Amino acid sequence: MAKTTPEQVLSELLAVIEQRRGADPDSSYTARLLARGLPKIAQKVGEEATETVVAALAESDERVVSESADLIYHLLVLWAARGIDAKAVFAELAKRRK
Repeated sequence: MAKTTPEQVLSELLAVIEQRRGADPDSSYTARLLARGLPKIAQKVGEEATETVVAALAESDERVVSESADLIYHLLVLWAARGIDAKAVFAELAKRRK
């Protein structure tokens, strides 16, 4: 079995988030979150960011990994809700590394 790259994981997750846009909110957490709108999504990003910081300061590496995954997922949902293409964010990051 081929190793999954970080790029593949992000690409697949972004595709799933897009597929869930407009879906029945009872069908998935992502559809429910998108249906609740940007204020709820932004709140979740804030909660997950706080949980990631707490884990980094006082918990195990496994908790940091878990909370980081939650934060990244919710950030991707926020981008989708705002109509922000991930490529724009990655292009901005690329500009900053120079």
